[in-house]
Amino acid sequence: MERKALEGYRREIRAQLGACVDFWLKNGLDEEYGGVLTCLDRTGNVFASDKSVWMQGRCGWTFARLCALYGKREEWLRASKSCIDFIEAHCVNHAAGGRLYFTVTREGKPLRQRRYCFSEGFAMMANAEYAALTGDEACLARARKYYDMVWHLNNGGEDPVGMGAKTDPETRPARALADPMIYLNMTSVMRRCDAEKRALYDERARACVSAIGLHIKPELGCTLETVRPDGQTMTDCVAGRVVNPGHDIECAWFLLEQAAYAKEPSILETAKNMFDMAVKMGWDEEYQGLFYFVDALGHPPEAYEHDMKLWWPHTEMLIASLMLYRDTGDETYAQWFHRAWEYSMRVFPDRDYGEWYGYLRRDGNPTLPACKGSTYKGPFHYPRMLMMVDQLLGELLAKA
Repeated sequence: MERKALEGYRREIRAQLGACVDFWLKNGLDEEYGGVLTCLDRTGNVFASDKSVWMQGRCGWTFARLCALYGKREEWLRASKSCIDFIEAHCVNHAAGGRLYFTVTREGKPLRQRRYCFSEGFAMMANAEYAALTGDEACLARARKYYDMVWHLNNGGEDPVGMGAKTDPETRPARALADPMIYLNMTSVMRRCDAEKRALYDERARACVSAIGLHIKPELGCTLETVRPDGQTMTDCVAGRVVNPGHDIECAWFLLEQAAYAKEPSILETAKNMFDMAVKMGWDEEYQGLFYFVDALGHPPEAYEHDMKLWWPHTEMLIASLMLYRDTGDETYAQWFHRAWEYSMRVFPDRDYGEWYGYLRRDGNPTLPACKGSTYKGPFHYPRMLMMVDQLLGELLAKA
């Protein structure tokens, strides 16, 4: 990739990062009750005040990470701390072993509990990043607590919430890709922020890599979201055929981080194969962009939104393709980065009000009314991509 192209990408990335951060500081932060409001329409107006606990942790991480990469700014530190404090004050279900809620009201009253432990995972990331930045021992202790809690829950530990498995494990025992892939990313954050316990993080990262491998099926040309506990496929049911290309691509760059850290070429090769299969199966050659869901055997997907184009899979593709280019030097991945870039910059940015649209139809037009945030979309995937691509471009420019 030529230096001029790298510099052009970086100028646009940095401009979008500034606009993205300003959008959330202006529209998302709750000055009255703390934390972040993420249900925002196209212009940034709040259309629902319930709060996503995932987003409190993700936003807390994002603003702490901005400080780590670009220097401490009071408004960024304050935003991160506000989200962390809101979680601890309002989002902990003390009657269920300290598990976190999934949603709460604006002022922090509990609304919904889920069996999944991603609220705890994102709270862990926020606390760890803030602790590394400030030396806050209470945040580090919380990060360690949530990190161990998720490990316990992911590995057969009793869940104090008491909901049980989503599908009866006696009838259809299964394992989900999301658990080891997100835990691998959590581990990468903890290892960077908490060097004292690096041996533990290295051990658990290796376990995550092995678990992820159970989902990779070259004979089907894909990575499956759900398999049996031993990794055997269950393609006689819809759930056993689900492919989420964005998830696979995100998982690929989590593996690339581990490969670079551990200096293990075999993990890099696994990540490369995951990416290659995901874009081959998931890229829409007619309209461009990534499908949200694909059936591994080409049957009709069950999810109604399967052919929509969402913001987050494309942010993951930009990260993963550029990371693969950095780590392999293969121009194929530079070309994939360019394809993802051209598509994403054409359809997602709102040049009038800032930020990216979250949900597009297959043809690339926003669903209407258009939104910039929801229970699931907030200041995380998009700013994370901007920060990471900025750093990757800097590394490539240093070698150019």
